[in-house]
Amino acid sequence: MGRGTPVVTRVVRVLRAAAVPVALIGLTALAGVVLGRVYAGDLLTRLVIGAAAGSVLVSVATRRLPSWLVAPVSVAAMAGWTLWSLRLAANHAELPGGLLEVTADAARNGIPRLLTAMIPVEPAPDTVLVPVVAAWLAGLAGAEVALRAGRVLLGYLPPAGLYAAALYVVGPNAEPAVGATVAFVAVAALGLASPPGTATAGEDPAASLTPRVRAAVRLRLAASAALGVALVVGLVAVLGPVVAGQVDGRPVDPRRYVEPPQVQTLDENPLIRISGWALHPEQKLLDVSTERSGAPVPPSGGASPEPEPDASPGPADTGGGVRIRLAVLSDYDGVTWRVGATYRNAGRILPAATPPRDSTVGTVRQQITVAELSGRLLPAVATPQEVTGARVAYDPASGTLIRPEGLTPGLRYAVTSAEEHPDSNLLATANVPAGDEVARVLRVADGVPDPMRRLATQLAEENGAPFARALAIEQFLAEHYRVAADAPSGHAYPNLSFFLFGPRNGGGQEGTSEQFAAAFAVLGRLSGLPTRVVVGFRAGGQGPVLAGDAYAWPEVLFDGLGWVSFDPLPRPKSEPRPVEEDFRPTPEDPPPSEAPAPTVEPSASPEPVAAPNGPPSSGRPSTVVLVGAGSGGLLLLVGALLLTLLAMRRSLTRTRLIQGDPGQRIAGAWREVTDALRLAGRPVGDDLAATEVARHARQALAEARANASASGGDATDGSATGDRATGSGAPADEPAVDELAALLNRVGFAPDAAAADQAARAAELATAYVANLRSARPWWRRLLWSVHPSPLHRAHQSRHPN
Repeated sequence: MGRGTPVVTRVVRVLRAAAVPVALIGLTALAGVVLGRVYAGDLLTRLVIGAAAGSVLVSVATRRLPSWLVAPVSVAAMAGWTLWSLRLAANHAELPGGLLEVTADAARNGIPRLLTAMIPVEPAPDTVLVPVVAAWLAGLAGAEVALRAGRVLLGYLPPAGLYAAALYVVGPNAEPAVGATVAFVAVAALGLASPPGTATAGEDPAASLTPRVRAAVRLRLAASAALGVALVVGLVAVLGPVVAGQVDGRPVDPRRYVEPPQVQTLDENPLIRISGWALHPEQKLLDVSTERSGAPVPPSGGASPEPEPDASPGPADTGGGVRIRLAVLSDYDGVTWRVGATYRNAGRILPAATPPRDSTVGTVRQQITVAELSGRLLPAVATPQEVTGARVAYDPASGTLIRPEGLTPGLRYAVTSAEEHPDSNLLATANVPAGDEVARVLRVADGVPDPMRRLATQLAEENGAPFARALAIEQFLAEHYRVAADAPSGHAYPNLSFFLFGPRNGGGQEGTSEQFAAAFAVLGRLSGLPTRVVVGFRAGGQGPVLAGDAYAWPEVLFDGLGWVSFDPLPRPKSEPRPVEEDFRPTPEDPPPSEAPAPTVEPSASPEPVAAPNGPPSSGRPSTVVLVGAGSGGLLLLVGALLLTLLAMRRSLTRTRLIQGDPGQRIAGAWREVTDALRLAGRPVGDDLAATEVARHARQALAEARANASASGGDATDGSATGDRATGSGAPADEPAVDELAALLNRVGFAPDAAAADQAARAAELATAYVANLRSARPWWRRLLWSVHPSPLHRAHQSRHPN
């Protein structure tokens, strides 16, 4: 028993001595665990844990050395661990170059690339250097203060600062680190429970003191402990509510303070490069080698990636052809199409994009070698998933890449892309999205020329479905205009107006793919289609890509199908027809040549013509009588049907606005507004909030009035009606729809709080808005408005969902 006691004592001493170093290693490693949540894989976490253990163990091993020797020894060990970590990260990211080159680049760009990297961050030399070095320094500082100076609580400050910095860098890009924070507190408590220099078990450090001094010391210790507890309780009482109030708050993302990689001015609008490339078609820009797997390539009749005129548009290829995307332009201000992308530094693996539900996805692998292509935009098939051989920055919204250092001749990289093929059978019935999420690709800048707006209105009125509208614009441009390689660059409103309506013998009605794609996109937005312009290259599966292969094409966004490509370029060997054959602005007064001819009165009554001899009538009704009776019966049947629909629609409106409690009447008034938007061709989704629907309703009314004014219509009557209905001098749509949305929200939160006067007010607002929107429609659409059966069908579905 006596011999076992020293062994137990030594074990206890070793455990107590190891408690603080283990706690320091755990606290520093937890910072790596928190930061690793925004990294791809666990490589960073393992490297930070290694740095935490190495720094603390070096300090433990050198405790007997003079303090001034510890820092140089630890820094030398840190250099070795850091170089090994950088080499491991470079191999993981498959980055070319030697260790010295990789280290120098990481040292120059470590912090900015860490704060501009895309989530999840690829563990690369420049994204692991700062966390590894910071972890080592925090462990070194904490170990020296806690172990050598015996100030354990003060030694926790460097790991705690590192942990707070990790939380700040992660920001809102990961779930709250509740588990890691609880573990951090537990590990800290473990270290504080057994600080270094604690007396051996069974020994009382105050045993050698006199009873009076011992009592005074104990009293002072008790008073200090009580004061400390009171201070902690007070801080908790004061700061607890403040901290608790921030639990559900969204943390600040430090990335918003750092400017991400930018494109050059030349790349901000690559559409203007089309005309320059067209003048030097033999210039070699790229060398491409392509492999495909997965979804089959849709058939096509030509060698280019565009469909035939009678085929559904989409990224269809033949013979290994491929469409390589350079840039996506979504912003248009009436003068210039711009990229407007936000690029984030990315690693080898790019964030996976969710493909549209009604499309198939194939895999395209390409080896691309840059020849004479300049700028920073990096060509790739949409949508890239993995890039090796080049450091890239990526914009998930457009799926495009840049190389921040710029393209250089001889640059060779490999891209693996997910090529989407929409189901062409669903295009004819597909809808297009609306709302704030796609407002950017629906925006039409001020200053649209009137002929362009009238052309878009004509094409939209003749084709109701979104795909039919897009196809009509595509066919109109392909049939009436021709491609000219020497056409000047430009896609502002005046350029597009001259391209569309300029004299054929004066340079009008011809252009490069720049004008075709830009005109399609603008006409599409005027028709309510979300559009954008893409610049890229048509290329075969293998071989060089020349400047003559560069072109631009438009894309339209469809629900469930994603972005679908269209080809408004004329087909080979086709002769364009004059625009005037299918589009001629309606004159205010008919020309004299079209005036009705005067009626000439006969000079005398014509002589009666004798009936020819023949058999007498058999008594059966003549053909004229049968046709007249059939036509009359058909007209009576159609009239009865229209009157029935009119009566049912009016009954539905009265039921919604008059019957039921006030809450039901307010909800019925809101359904009147949403039904009116659907009748106007501007439906809203069920997932939108009432305020979002109100904003959409104001925009729909404003556009309807603008279209009516442009086409010679009269929207003033509807405005006057709205003013009388609302009882105010303001137009009925501003702020009437917002007021109706507020009433609906009030009913949603407090159904029993609605009053009868509020329900009457809601009926007035809905009636005024519907009247305004209806009056802005063409006359024949106003006639069909009151008998359209879709509101009855939707009301039946809402009552009988099954």
